[in-house]
Amino acid sequence: MKTPSRKSQSQTHLVAKAIANKERRKLYARQTKPYGSVLLGLGFAGLVGWSITAPTLLAITLGIWIDFRFPSPFSWTLALMLAGLTIGCLIAWEWVSKEQKRMAKSQPPDDFPQSPADSPNQEEGE
Repeated sequence: MKTPSRKSQSQTHLVAKAIANKERRKLYARQTKPYGSVLLGLGFAGLVGWSITAPTLLAITLGIWIDFRFPSPFSWTLALMLAGLTIGCLIAWEWVSKEQKRMAKSQPPDDFPQSPADSPNQEEGE
């Protein structure tokens, strides 16, 4: 009978640690429910949507006003719509990244942090 190699034992140990971390985090999330219900998640999605929609609609309104007030071959409505959409997306991106950082801070730390070198998918000699 062949005995397992040292490499396969260490990979098995790393996989077991990763599974233990994932299970611990799931149990923590079920017990604390730090982010509320599904309705809170839907509300957050609505807020992100409006953070994109509001600047876009304001820019379109301004563009229409400029186009009617000062006619020109250039479409201010289209240009400002793209600018408003870009600004709205940047606002949403910032907001979501801040929320993601806040959520990551509230998670319990890993008992067994893994470095990329400890990854079970990493082969020796790569």
